[in-house]
Amino acid sequence: MSHTTTEHLIQALNWRYATKHFDAAKKIPADVWAALEKTLVLTPTSYGLQPYKFFVVENPAKRTELFAHSWHQKQVVEASHFVVFTARTEMKEADVDKFIQRAVEVRKLPVDALNRYREVIVRDVVHGGRGTHGWTTQQTYIALGNLMTAAALIGVDASPLEGIVPAEYDKILNLKNSGYATVVACALGYRSADDKYAGMAKIRYETNELVHYI
Repeated sequence: MSHTTTEHLIQALNWRYATKHFDAAKKIPADVWAALEKTLVLTPTSYGLQPYKFFVVENPAKRTELFAHSWHQKQVVEASHFVVFTARTEMKEADVDKFIQRAVEVRKLPVDALNRYREVIVRDVVHGGRGTHGWTTQQTYIALGNLMTAAALIGVDASPLEGIVPAEYDKILNLKNSGYATVVACALGYRSADDKYAGMAKIRYETNELVHYI
């Protein structure tokens, strides 16, 4: 298996920026999007529970509705792909059981092989107070970061959007009583040639101000 070089990694991260103006005529090829979609699925989460769902909004009318509740940020309607990240509002034993069943199927284990692991998860997440929307939201941000890094590595622009009204997104996406609620969104595609932000220098503190060795 080949890996990217350290030079390519840093170049990609320096190249990326929160794109403000996408070229609406440029679409992400299907094979490229399939790879980015897979990065969402492969994102690591606590206990492997994946307490979220991702909504790829393709319908132009839906995008226009969401635009009105996104501080009128044009990325919502201009980008090739627009992803809304939603997280579980509450983790229940049924959620844990679904994951355990999936683990048994994938790893071809006896049905009771993960009983103790299930008990640990239920005790910690369901009854221990971790399985709140706050915790599932934290897991969702791992997926967002994973997606944006992967996009940069293959030359796709991305812009995370926290400037949205989650409650309105929930209404538009029909999330009421679904067990999921909107957290954040991300627009992906290719930068417009006239996006003035593309050439701006990154503002970052020096490494030694942020990274400390103990």
